[in-house]
Amino acid sequence: MFKGNMAKMLKQAQDMQSKMEGVQSELSDIIVDSESGGGMAKVKINGQLEILELHIDKECLKEDKEVVEDLIVSAVNKGISKAQTAAKEKMSSVTGGMLSGLNLPGL
Repeated sequence: MFKGNMAKMLKQAQDMQSKMEGVQSELSDIIVDSESGGGMAKVKINGQLEILELHIDKECLKEDKEVVEDLIVSAVNKGISKAQTAAKEKMSSVTGGMLSGLNLPGL
């Protein structure tokens, strides 16, 4: 009986691993938009935390260098947070929330 349960659990773990690998390959399809300064700095980031686009409004460039840098950092950090949340939700849909308590790097 124990052997049968163990085999079943191993099969479920293998299935979950396969699904997770599929979802990880789909993370590049998740794209989030973020902005700061009322849209003066905008960024698009995918679920693999890659910056796809960065847009700086012309009006923003009239500001001091430090202000522009702060706006860019803020937009990127907000985008990373959104992308991580979206990626965790996607993974949770595959794992049935079993990994929700784990803090896995990159997810």
